[in-house]
Amino acid sequence: MIIRTPKRLHLGLIDPTGSLGRRFGSLGVALEGGYEVKVLPSEKLEVKAEEEDRETVERTVETMNSAFETGIGYFIEVRKAIPRHVGLGSTTQLSLAVGTGIAKLNGINISIERLAKTLGRGKNSGAGIYAFAYGGFVLDGGVANGVPPLVIRENFPDEWAFLLVTPEVKRGLDEEEEKPIMERAFGSVEVAREISHRILLGLLPALKERNIRGFGKHLSAIQRLVGRHFSEFQGGEFREDVKLILDWLEKKTYGAGQSSWGPTVYGLVLKSEYQLLSAEIIDYLREHGLKAKVELGRPRNRGAEIIRENAFLERLIRSVA
Repeated sequence: MIIRTPKRLHLGLIDPTGSLGRRFGSLGVALEGGYEVKVLPSEKLEVKAEEEDRETVERTVETMNSAFETGIGYFIEVRKAIPRHVGLGSTTQLSLAVGTGIAKLNGINISIERLAKTLGRGKNSGAGIYAFAYGGFVLDGGVANGVPPLVIRENFPDEWAFLLVTPEVKRGLDEEEEKPIMERAFGSVEVAREISHRILLGLLPALKERNIRGFGKHLSAIQRLVGRHFSEFQGGEFREDVKLILDWLEKKTYGAGQSSWGPTVYGLVLKSEYQLLSAEIIDYLREHGLKAKVELGRPRNRGAEIIRENAFLERLIRSVA
């Protein structure tokens, strides 16, 4: 079978202090253009993937076998991938894709929350988990015991999109690098309250009303507030090496921010505006000697797709080849 996932844009964490007994609380949006992974039964484990993806695949196979005795005989091919550690949720999407494929092949009916917990996902954020499962805009209720619960899931307007810019700079922190940060107490209760206020009485009503200006205004404000939580770890509200790009995005788009640890930054736009704005920012990057990937982030209002194939036919073709 083939599993096609979204990629995830992380719009922020609410309360790392855990002042109400739940830590973090995250919001995010699913975008098109995630992983495409083929998973087939096989006599042994055979993985076709780049090095970091390969490690994630092998670890997922081992974990599924330990938890559910699903064996290790699979052919797994990563056909399309999300760049690693740039803020687009690569590890969660790949882990859940492989875990889902193995569960389906073995007739295991499992909730997304249990699968995520088994695979060690959702320790800090549920945004990637629920983007994988349902697509759209998602908000979780923070970590208390286990995977954070899904609180809100809304379709993201099809006419809205994101101008994504991933500069060629240092990658964001991986899970091992961020672990000592996320395990300690940090952040501000006052900032968490202001973020919550803006989400409840700003961002969400604007999303319901399809008010792109209102949504973007509150998104930018929330992103700066989230940046205050993390300023001691990244040298300010945003990473220093993306600030020049964010300055442009804040002026030219409806709302802007940094996804997770970056370096991917984004601006909220109408799809119809993307071509003109992308041409402008490419010129801007060139003028300032910056190299970056610029792309359209199209909202995806559905979760991962599972396409079943004839496994016997696949094995026959591969054996002949």
